[in-house]
Amino acid sequence: MFRFSSTALQLGLHGLAIFWLGLMAGFFWTYSANVNLATVQMDGSTYALVQSSLNRNVRHAMFFGFFFSPPLLCALAMLAAWPAWRARWWWCLGLAGVLYALGIVVFTAQVNLPLNAYTESWDPHALPSDWARTREQWNTANLWRAVASAAAFALALLALCTRAIGPRHGELPTEECAAEFSRARLTDKLHVSASAVARLSGS
Repeated sequence: MFRFSSTALQLGLHGLAIFWLGLMAGFFWTYSANVNLATVQMDGSTYALVQSSLNRNVRHAMFFGFFFSPPLLCALAMLAAWPAWRARWWWCLGLAGVLYALGIVVFTAQVNLPLNAYTESWDPHALPSDWARTREQWNTANLWRAVASAAAFALALLALCTRAIGPRHGELPTEECAAEFSRARLTDKLHVSASAVARLSGS
């Protein structure tokens, strides 16, 4: 019979964080390695229509859920494993979440979204003089998002691998090791108490 444990919750959240980070890394890499290469070959009018259409059609609930979830899942996984906050994997997972939050969410808001708004304001029949430079800026920004998301995914995966290897010196043990550690401490205390009682009895 299946027994739920805090370890299952921790690993489940960690696994979901990796899954979501991997999906977003794949999304940005696919865009950079395929879509962006295609848009570079387009003339200005075609690019304005296609890029604006892509920007508008990516705004839906499913994409927003995948886009914003990785940092939240990393935070939840870390919170569930709070007793292991000294472990290297715990901080590695935290770094993955922070990298995604800053390198993807904040970066998108500060760089890609203003470029999207500017592109969508174009008249395909009367393009601004900097349309080609804007396309290059957007493609470069998306390449950064591809690299940042891949790095965040790698860090979360590294955290899981480090976690699987086991605790190192100076790190808190796993749940099972913690229980064994507590039993050992209790046994030591009982031995000390028994020794004290024996000395008092002898005196």
